[in-house]
Amino acid sequence: MLTRNCLLLFLWILVDDGSVFSLPGFQRVKRGWVWNQFFVLEEYMGSDPQYVGKLHTDLDKGDSAVKYTLSGDGAGSIFTIDQTTGDIHALRSLDREEKPYYTLRAQAVDIDTNRPLEPESEFVIKVQDINDNEPKFLEGPYRASVPEMSPVGTYVTQVTATDADDPTYGNSARVVYSILHGQPYFSVDPKTGVIKTALPNMDREVKEQYQVLIQAKDMGGQLGGLAGTTTVNITLSDVNDNPPRFSKSFFHLRVPESSAVGSAVGRIKAHDLDIGKNAEVEYTIVPGDGGAMFDITTNEHNQEGIIILKRPLDFETKKAYTFKVDASNAHLDPRFQSFGAFKDTATVKINVLDVDEPPVFNKPSYMMDVYEDTPAGTIIGAVTAQDLDASSSPVRYSIDWKSDLDSYFDIDPVEGTISTNELLDRESIAQHNISIVATKLSNPVLTSRVAVTVHVLDINEFPPELASPYETFVCENAKVGQVIQTFSAKDQDLPTAGQQFSFKSPKEDMKNKNFTIRDFGNNTAGIVTKRSGFRRRLQEIYLLPVVIEDNGYPPKSSTGTLTIRVCGCESDGSLLTCSAEAIFLPVGLSTGALIAILLCIIILLVIVVLYVGLRRQKKKETLMSSKEDIRDNVIHYDDEGGGEEDTHAFDMGTLRNPKVVKENLYRRDVKPEMKRGPKPPVSQDSADIRDFINQRLKEHDMDNSAPPYDSLATYAYEGNGSVAESLSSIDSLAIDLEEDYDYLNDWGPRFKTLAGIFGEQSETQPISTLWGQ
Repeated sequence: MLTRNCLLLFLWILVDDGSVFSLPGFQRVKRGWVWNQFFVLEEYMGSDPQYVGKLHTDLDKGDSAVKYTLSGDGAGSIFTIDQTTGDIHALRSLDREEKPYYTLRAQAVDIDTNRPLEPESEFVIKVQDINDNEPKFLEGPYRASVPEMSPVGTYVTQVTATDADDPTYGNSARVVYSILHGQPYFSVDPKTGVIKTALPNMDREVKEQYQVLIQAKDMGGQLGGLAGTTTVNITLSDVNDNPPRFSKSFFHLRVPESSAVGSAVGRIKAHDLDIGKNAEVEYTIVPGDGGAMFDITTNEHNQEGIIILKRPLDFETKKAYTFKVDASNAHLDPRFQSFGAFKDTATVKINVLDVDEPPVFNKPSYMMDVYEDTPAGTIIGAVTAQDLDASSSPVRYSIDWKSDLDSYFDIDPVEGTISTNELLDRESIAQHNISIVATKLSNPVLTSRVAVTVHVLDINEFPPELASPYETFVCENAKVGQVIQTFSAKDQDLPTAGQQFSFKSPKEDMKNKNFTIRDFGNNTAGIVTKRSGFRRRLQEIYLLPVVIEDNGYPPKSSTGTLTIRVCGCESDGSLLTCSAEAIFLPVGLSTGALIAILLCIIILLVIVVLYVGLRRQKKKETLMSSKEDIRDNVIHYDDEGGGEEDTHAFDMGTLRNPKVVKENLYRRDVKPEMKRGPKPPVSQDSADIRDFINQRLKEHDMDNSAPPYDSLATYAYEGNGSVAESLSSIDSLAIDLEEDYDYLNDWGPRFKTLAGIFGEQSETQPISTLWGQ
């Protein structure tokens, strides 16, 4: 480095002497400048300012008439120039890594006039690099992992170091990697920094963690180069290269015989040097002695084998069980299958410990039957329990009072026989559920229970009766021997599979000519007709008694009554109506249809009456139009009359009731002007009135379209001893019509009832009287 600087100074001397030659970086220009680029060493430690170079122009004759100026990066603070000689010096030490070069501008001016002698020119001062920075690992320390048992040369990780020196100048930034600590397990590539395994079959179970120290040195690793280090922590990851192993080949367990089914009775463990999934162990019981009594599962947290009891233990039956257990890996690595089976086997022996147990009943439950009303103290059954332990302690029996609050039963504490304590009633309680307690005499704390169900059997207390209130009907056109109703019976006694009912007619009803009872033999019976030709108008309801008897002991019987209603039916037997009022109505119509027909008839009658009334109102002649009494307005005329003169044509008093005629009656709507004297009595015999009434009577007699209602012809008064006598148009007919209604029988079954009614009525009285009344 010093040699290079001396050479540069020598070249400047040559240039200053006016020698004509050119070197790289320095050339002579026609305009008079003798510089282009300067160099300055970084990290200069001298006491004097470091000489950089010299500026000189041909216009400078050495008479101090030229002044040199400097501007740009660091001018005046870092770099200075001698205005007379043009020498440039660096005032302080420079760092290339901080700023590699400086760009400055120089100019020569007249010292007196400050006039530029030449155009301003730019030049560069470069900081020349020295090896003052060591390589650095910016990402360290490193962590890496590699599977155990990996072959030599397996990639682990890569490290990288950086050097701040100038990589284009010398070997200051050329880095070489090496391992200072970690051999012979790992190696590093000197150029790339890639770390690889250097030993085969590194076992994690032997050593899991490795710390490797990597060095990076510049100057290509030569002496004098600077170096940096980093640490790489390498972990060997686990592979399944170890089978599970039992710590011992024989396990001895003791289990009380009272252990519950499904409980854990022991634990064994096989150790696996691997970790994670590679250390998961599966336990299986080898089929053989005891294998059916136990099962084994794996505890996921600590990989223990938990032995589970599958069936109840009994010391008196078997005192010990021996079986083998295999422990194997669940996840195998095919690379190590050649090492052999990855499992281990151990023998397990379980001794059953005797436990003082409660008594045991010989049945899980008991069923007993007893007839109701059985005398108290009758034995209905017995329970049995025994102590299965070697001591064979006696057993005492008792009834749990909570299950027999009313003390219906009692039990012998030694024999276990159960007897009734009170009379039982099946209708009150048909089934009793009691609990029997068996206590071990040697250890009263040990007890056991059994359920006893007592069924109270029924005795024949109640007679049978009809199952329901049957609604029976018989058609008017029913045939002989026809079954019109099927019925059954019920009994309040407890029904059994063999319960039978019999049905028959009572002895006093055996001569019934209408109906009889037929027993079908399957707990049902039927009502059978013994004749045909039933008529509602003759008898609508029949009562039929029936005797029902059961097969209990002693047999019970009762007599029920069936009500039979006569109804109208279609020819196929379908029901039309059972109402007695419907005899006079068309048969076969529903109630809604009948109501609709009646409404229509009523509406038509009202229309006809109104129409006829209006027409007759026009034809009637007004007898009197006095406003004092509306009963005088009997006669109406179609033409306008002569006023009050018409009222004198006849005496209106004839139509008045002489019994209600009172003296001194005045109109309430007219104030009387003067008192009037009494009027002479009205004569009840008037020829005009008789003619008027006879005329109206003839009109009504001859009017065949008018309905036979007397109320249509209204009069002011018709009392006892009326001269007009009866005004009925029906009795006034001169000829009574007689008609034969036998043709109604040809109209079908719907009109047979109507034909029979008119046929009988015609024999007793005229049709006109029937309709009029």
